[in-house]
This record gives sequence, structure tokens and C-alpha cells, in this order.
Amino acid sequence: MPRNMSFALTKQQIINRKKTVTRRFGWAFLKPGTVLNAVEKGMGLKPGEKVKRLCQIRVVSVQTERLKDISQEDCAREGFPEYSPEDFVRMFADHHKRPPESKVNRIEFEYLEDCPYYR
Repeated sequence: MPRNMSFALTKQQIINRKKTVTRRFGWAFLKPGTVLNAVEKGMGLKPGEKVKRLCQIRVVSVQTERLKDISQEDCAREGFPEYSPEDFVRMFADHHKRPPESKVNRIEFEYLEDCPYYR
């Protein structure tokens, strides 16, 4: 059974299939070909609340890089085409309370199906 990966902040980008890259602290164990369930929220569920699966994705590549090295193209692939690299780094670093020099895992993925639960 595939592991769940949360896309709480980018749910709409996943539903619209506009996101093909994600940056994560952790997840370095992923290998190309790994299938994951993209979910709305994976942790912090209230009693009785269930995980909402958005769709399945397959990992294409995983590489480690500094957060601040993101390109304009990758801002768009992250689902934020209107953000400059500086804007994206500020938002991501602030949200995760990490400095821009932090190493992150850049995970490229492809969609295996539509997001049937939200169409």
C-alpha cells in the first residue's frame, strides 16, 4: 500500500495538476518509481476525521539542494508561477521556520490518475 504524502498547502495545485515538484525536509529515502497517495492532510487529524486522498503520484526523481537555489521554472512546477524565487523561498522558509540555506529534497513526480475525489 502506498505511503501518504500531505499537500495541505497546495491541495488546489494538486487537484488542478499544476504541481509536479515538491520540496520536503526528509523523504530522502524515496526512489524513482515509488508510488504515493497525495493526501489533503496526513497529520493533526481531529478525532473521527479521516485522511482525504487526492490522487496517486509516482516519484520521477529525488535530489538534495539548498532551498535558496530554486529556479523560476521550479516555482511554477511547485504550483506558484506568480512567485519569484525569492518570494517562494521566503514563504517556504517562514512556514517551516528554517533558513533559506537549508538543504531540502526536491521531489519530482507525475500523476497516475485524475483527482477523482474533487472533480
